[in-house]
Amino acid sequence: MLGKIWFIIAVLAPFSIFGQFSIIPKPASLEARPGRFVLTGETVVRLPAGQSEVQAIAQEFIRQVKTASGLTLSVQPVTGSTPGPNSIAFVPVSDARLGAEGYRLEVAPGEVTIEAAQPSGFFYAIQSLYQLLPPAVFSPTPVSSPVDWSLPACRIEDAPRFRYRGLHLDVARHFFPVSFIKKYIDLLAMHKFNTFHWHLTDDQGWRIEIKKYPKLTQVGGWRKETLIGHYYESDPQEFDGRPYGGFYTQDEVREVVRYARSKYVTVIPEIEMPGHARAALAAYPELGCSGGTYETATKWGIFKEVFCPYDKTFDFLQDVLTEVMSLFPGPYLHIGGDECPKISWKQSPFCQNLIRKLKLKNENQLQSYFTARIDRWVTSKGWKIIGWDEILEGNSPAIRVSPSATVMVWRRVEDGIRAAQQGHDVIMTPENFVYLDHYQGDRAQEPLAFGRFTPLEETYSFEPTPADLPASVQNRILGVQASVWTEYLKTPEQVEYMVWPRAAAVAEIAWTDRDQKSWPEFRQRLPVFLHRLDYLNTTYSRTYYAVRAQTAAQPDGRLQLILTTSDPNAEIRYTTDGMEPTPTSGRYEQPVLLAESANVKAVTVRNGEVIGPVQTWELVVSRATGKPIRLSMAASKPYDAEPSLLTDGQLGTTVGYLQEMQGVQGVKTADLTTIIDLQKPQTIQTVSIGLVRATAGDILLPKAVEVAVSDDGQRFQRVKTVSMNPAERGKQAIIRQTLAFEPVKARFVRIIARNAGKVPIGMPRAGKPAWVLADEMTID
Repeated sequence: MLGKIWFIIAVLAPFSIFGQFSIIPKPASLEARPGRFVLTGETVVRLPAGQSEVQAIAQEFIRQVKTASGLTLSVQPVTGSTPGPNSIAFVPVSDARLGAEGYRLEVAPGEVTIEAAQPSGFFYAIQSLYQLLPPAVFSPTPVSSPVDWSLPACRIEDAPRFRYRGLHLDVARHFFPVSFIKKYIDLLAMHKFNTFHWHLTDDQGWRIEIKKYPKLTQVGGWRKETLIGHYYESDPQEFDGRPYGGFYTQDEVREVVRYARSKYVTVIPEIEMPGHARAALAAYPELGCSGGTYETATKWGIFKEVFCPYDKTFDFLQDVLTEVMSLFPGPYLHIGGDECPKISWKQSPFCQNLIRKLKLKNENQLQSYFTARIDRWVTSKGWKIIGWDEILEGNSPAIRVSPSATVMVWRRVEDGIRAAQQGHDVIMTPENFVYLDHYQGDRAQEPLAFGRFTPLEETYSFEPTPADLPASVQNRILGVQASVWTEYLKTPEQVEYMVWPRAAAVAEIAWTDRDQKSWPEFRQRLPVFLHRLDYLNTTYSRTYYAVRAQTAAQPDGRLQLILTTSDPNAEIRYTTDGMEPTPTSGRYEQPVLLAESANVKAVTVRNGEVIGPVQTWELVVSRATGKPIRLSMAASKPYDAEPSLLTDGQLGTTVGYLQEMQGVQGVKTADLTTIIDLQKPQTIQTVSIGLVRATAGDILLPKAVEVAVSDDGQRFQRVKTVSMNPAERGKQAIIRQTLAFEPVKARFVRIIARNAGKVPIGMPRAGKPAWVLADEMTID
């Protein structure tokens, strides 16, 4: 799933500029012109005197061109107003329209002229220049095959839509080496992001050296083991039994900050408080309300152990932040503020006395006091805080964060609009669009990830500033950020797989004006973009090119299979016998009718090359397929899908969080009773039913499964009962139970899964109402 592929670039529609201008993010203005500029050994790079940053940008470009092409570009000073033949000229200009990050790039057959007001503008111009060249320009070694080292003639005038364009990385759940952090910064800078949000502390690990408090990394930087699989995947939960940890020394942090600065990327550190503090409390338990014992968290989620608002806690945090601020450029410091349970505060006599002393209403206002106190101290040092949107909860006229506090919105866009209306700057990173740890394809066929589903198209559709907002509110929205949480991402390759190409979509949201964005144009530029990533040795997802399957039962009992893909230029090749599809396998041209069960595999192909991942579906056809089915009682939320899912021919999946299982149907406490109408009397002798076992989420196997038959749908005769064990625990799964009996002729078949009623003693949530969930049912 994590492999890469060399893409054969499709020939695009005539006169479409996106065949040769595959720049991501899309420039504000691009005018195609006739001709091409050819790089040769005679090409001269002309640089302004006394501009060391601009010279460094140009020298990096010269080095990379030589590495990939073998061409040595010479350097000369810019003289006069005429750049000269076969030259690339860097020309500083005073033009307020360009701002600090804007640029003009003019490519003519004999010369290239780059204009910018600031070095950052020249840097972004070079990123566009790279993307006008063949993808091979990013090769880390000389390219041996013939390459046309030329650029299409054009004029680009470009500047960003938003001033904050961020990419986040959580290094607390899983730790990543400095070498990868630098590569991550390279890629975000290449796509004109200007901020790296470094999530350095959480319950599962403290990752930054603090010299005054060495136990933060000696103790809090390590956990004794790590959860295996999804949170609810196994009962009891399984752990790997291996100590895990790591941290960045202050010298390494300085190295990363310096490196990022050279790429015009600002690094913003995040130190979580008052919640997500178990790693810190493991090191210094006296900072918790109970005084310990605490341990660095070994699994994911939200924990009740949080910082207690003692004076000594604030002294500790101020000491920590003083060291942190000495390492980073500022002016922003992220203090977290999200997901802070109040249980320990409610149980703490100190906290309750503090609430009374400060005349607070509740623990929510106590968190506001905590945040406001840190905010005042940070502000007194000339810095500004950023916090997750919870920092506004519990605010009152007397206790609130300062107007200079920036709100990072992760839950709902509406929360960001409300914060902007209150006068706060806002950074949009709503989880439904730009959390890149979400699944991006069929959960059953993707690597382990956070349970929700956010495909590339949905990410690209995000609009940070709805058009109907007043200008005063829109101006408060600083920009947009993609966030990457790493509970399930253990390696750099897994991180890259989840980030790319969705981060490219976020880059375009952040840089390109709303009215210039176009999903059809973006996907035309995607193949060239992915080809660049190949040269950059970067793993990425090809899920955008994956085939999707839908089924529809037909009146004659056959199953109609419909295959689709997001790429309009790709063809679909498929098999129905379980064999791996190839570019010469059967070509999908119209819906396929299946008269019997099949193991279907499909893949997308372009120009004779496979471009997408192989997708697999087990489809079942039986006498129940597509027949009318009813439940004796309505399904209970969250499992309220259509009953027809139980006879649609597709097997369900338990991958993801419990409320996001696909293709299943269930009831709480009561028996799950289904009646299938075969529409005419038929001789049958087997019934099968898929039953979900996910005991960590109160989903139990039934006590028994009972099959009965009827001619009229009213009076049923029981033909088979099989006992099952509701107390059976283990890995989350769909257990298929087959009931065989003597052949009997009937029109109606009733299948009852008997609910245990309550979760048995000895299970995680003993005494709670039990669920019964069923998957595909077959009758033969």
